[in-house]
Amino acid sequence: MLLRGDMDALPVQEDTGLDYASTIPGRMHACGHDLHVAGLVGAAKLLAARRAELPGDIVFMFQPGEEGQGGAKIMIDEGVLDAAGERVGAAYALHVFSTGLPQGMAVTRPGAMLAASDAVHVTVRGKGGHGSSPHAAKDPVPALAAMVTALQTMVTRDLDVFDPAVVTVGSVHAGSAANVIPESGTLDATVRSFSPDAHRKVRAGIERVVRGVAEAHGVEVDLDYVEQYPVTVNDGAQAAFALDTARDLLGDDRAFEMPRPFSGSEDFSFVLDRVPGAFVGLGACPADRDPATAPMNHAPQAAYDDAVLPDAAALLAELAVRRLARGEAA
Repeated sequence: MLLRGDMDALPVQEDTGLDYASTIPGRMHACGHDLHVAGLVGAAKLLAARRAELPGDIVFMFQPGEEGQGGAKIMIDEGVLDAAGERVGAAYALHVFSTGLPQGMAVTRPGAMLAASDAVHVTVRGKGGHGSSPHAAKDPVPALAAMVTALQTMVTRDLDVFDPAVVTVGSVHAGSAANVIPESGTLDATVRSFSPDAHRKVRAGIERVVRGVAEAHGVEVDLDYVEQYPVTVNDGAQAAFALDTARDLLGDDRAFEMPRPFSGSEDFSFVLDRVPGAFVGLGACPADRDPATAPMNHAPQAAYDDAVLPDAAALLAELAVRRLARGEAA
């Protein structure tokens, strides 16, 4: 079986004020990946101490490139699932959260655990000119603005509220001066969905809206829609097994089944597409913060309490021991 820990930093300028804050400008372990690596190392040490008792092999997947580069897929292509000589029979990953969960609380669920993630890059090309005479130009700025608002309306009108999607335009760039109409402008968006049907509808809707708005404004448009990560889908039996293990190890009051998925995305989805397993969340909110209002994982102020590391290491190790003991019956 396989245990995964990811190790990326993020392009974020850290603003925690901690004495162990990142010393590299514009780089931060904002998503808790340093805890993931430490937890997996801890699990490896615990399991190595019992190596003679283990009735099978464990692959420790120390994975780079989770934050948008698809490192899990690359490692799969390079043979990580068969690193022990045969295909692993189950896979588990643990992810800490700086907000939303009390410290030390473990969560998982059967089925969709995290959303699919796509990226959209749009370039609108018009005709530059003077700001005093927009009629002599083809201004891409109003077209970009119309696209941003129309995309939000499209999501609320095209998709079932019980099978949702999220479209967030996180970047819009055009122009260099107040009195200059630019030749072109760009927008970048992230898209999240939880089912193949919602994924299909939101992609078709984005393409229709972007091209329709461009035509209405008399400008040209290039649209690059990149499907990044599929939905992270936990195997039902493996999610139940992981939850039972967490309850036995941590206590009934520190493990529960989530009623709905997280809207974040994960490239552990590529592993779970090929191997039954489960993705487990663990609350790591510092004790002096309110989990309901603490900064989220990618925020410059995100902080984690490494007091959860013993639980993280023990839970990963216990999942491995129990899964190997159950063998094919699991």
